[in-house]
Amino acid sequence: MCQVIRLSNGYPIHAMADPSHVDEPSITPSAFSSIPFDFLIIGGGTAGLVIAARLSAVPNLVVGVVEAGPACCSDPLLTVPGRFGEALGSHYDWKFDTVPQPALGERTLAWPRGKLLGGTSALNFMTWTRGNRSDYDAWKELGNEGWGWQDMLTYFKRTEALHQSDTSHISLHKSHTSPSNHGTDGPVATVFSNEFSVPHQHWHGTLDKLGIETNPNHFSGNNLGAFTTLTSVDPTTRTRISSATAYYQPNADRPNLHVLTDTLVEKIEVEEVNGTFTATGVAYTSDGRTYVAKAAREVILCAGSVQSPQLLELSGIGDADILRAAGIDVKVANPNVGENLQDHMMTATIYELDPSLDLTGPDELRADPLLAKAAFEAYSTTQSGPYAMLPCALSYASLPQVIPPATLQSLLTRLPPPSSPRDEILHRQFSTQDRGQIEFLFDIGNWSPHYASSPGKVYGTMLMMLQLPLSWGSIHIRTSRASASASVSDSPVINPRYLEGARGNVDLDIMAEAQRFADRICRTSPLASIIHERVYPPPASPSPSPFPSPSSTHESRSESEPEDFRPWIKASLTTDWHPIGTCGMGGSGGIAAGVVDARLRVYGVQGLRVADASVMPLHICSHPQATVYAIGEKAADMVLQDYGLR
Repeated sequence: MCQVIRLSNGYPIHAMADPSHVDEPSITPSAFSSIPFDFLIIGGGTAGLVIAARLSAVPNLVVGVVEAGPACCSDPLLTVPGRFGEALGSHYDWKFDTVPQPALGERTLAWPRGKLLGGTSALNFMTWTRGNRSDYDAWKELGNEGWGWQDMLTYFKRTEALHQSDTSHISLHKSHTSPSNHGTDGPVATVFSNEFSVPHQHWHGTLDKLGIETNPNHFSGNNLGAFTTLTSVDPTTRTRISSATAYYQPNADRPNLHVLTDTLVEKIEVEEVNGTFTATGVAYTSDGRTYVAKAAREVILCAGSVQSPQLLELSGIGDADILRAAGIDVKVANPNVGENLQDHMMTATIYELDPSLDLTGPDELRADPLLAKAAFEAYSTTQSGPYAMLPCALSYASLPQVIPPATLQSLLTRLPPPSSPRDEILHRQFSTQDRGQIEFLFDIGNWSPHYASSPGKVYGTMLMMLQLPLSWGSIHIRTSRASASASVSDSPVINPRYLEGARGNVDLDIMAEAQRFADRICRTSPLASIIHERVYPPPASPSPSPFPSPSSTHESRSESEPEDFRPWIKASLTTDWHPIGTCGMGGSGGIAAGVVDARLRVYGVQGLRVADASVMPLHICSHPQATVYAIGEKAADMVLQDYGLR
């Protein structure tokens, strides 16, 4: 069935719709509260809907999901790949903000998170990658048995259905895969785009010149090098795949699965039963009324790295001083709740592209109704053109690959002494060649919130992203209130502490070195052949010939006078939307080091688990989407095992 949806600019687009399902689940808040659930899942996001689908596959288990946002699986603002990023700041976004960041000139940064069924998987850029073997082995080394690379590979495969490219596509676009590393029948179809932007055509050749060679097997546990990434996109309709479309919609008719949307969970019901604190259900509000739903077996918290620690604290689980200051009774004192926040930090360098190439990017589509109309026509009839494209030219590099040896050695001597096993593992990785600590991505368009495009000019953006930050932060409930106690309606205090302190100074210097390498990429042919000049930050010296020959590699200043990018980084740095760690696995350190054990059970509370990106104890060198899906799959497996159901 095909339905016509009218977009905000007035142009129609045909979106595939399944006639057996509607966007909104039909249960009422009152009816939901009367159901005798076995499991209640807070958050219908990436991991939450995975768990809901896997548990409800057991017919005698009754599973409920409470999601704060709506179910909008067919809105083209979300489903059309080429409209990536347009939903940020919309009603599908929680629109969180950080507190002012001292090291960034007291700037407050926007922190988008998905507020709809599917969570951030319905809002992200559909990038499908995995980290390195050592990323996950580090989790296991901390004492989290069952979380190493080989353990996770089972769940990476379980979630995925790989659609390989043909030989001509592989040859033209470097769309390499190794089928043995992928799943074939999982709910999430992964596919390469049919078409790519002009910059993508020059990516592999450029990186190869700089020693970052094409990696044809980047899903094998080694993602170092340049590659064309897979995407979570339907291979037939070329629409976004989210956990809502992959895990919920095919199972929405199960009589034992109940999903309540547009409903805000206030807290987890934690009661003392026979001297032990036990999660017995959730309290939630809808249309101004409060309800309670009960769970006979478990409550599973899947609200993400921002709101999972918030809900634990609102339920009396967290740092005792913070809870008392917020008017919350302390049930389980654990100062790790909300701490250990780690986020990928990003810069966006803007280049004006050669105007003679007649390029069409997202800026042009939003500015020119005729271009947009033509693009929608191509997408709706043949699933082709700019609206079918995604940014897929990626590269991961180790620090030794992008930082001169003497400079890197100097940075290593400035690392603060490790204060925990996590620090020891992290410090050990700085001089190794097997972790891609810097990501580079280039595509058409102006992606910076700090640079205003000029009409008639076409831009390209080089993203540089630090994968293993040393500067960590926290997320907590607000403690300064006029009323008696904190509420879920109060936005949490998000303080990433970007670039703060001695650890942050090392992060800054690493990013400055990586930024020089990013600029070097854009001054190396063949990519340089389509670049006119760098416009943000402005060139530090006169630009070379605007249109170098395809064989040239040029420098704007001598290597003896490296450009100092540090002031610009502090003025422009932003989040890469990948926060983790706020309910991290404690491993061998137990409650002294984390919030959940290796089976994701919250320390000190029976019948309560957390399963989302917040449980990751250390960050990974990768976009986290595929990893969060795998966390959901593994969590569901562990729940079924613990109850003798698998």
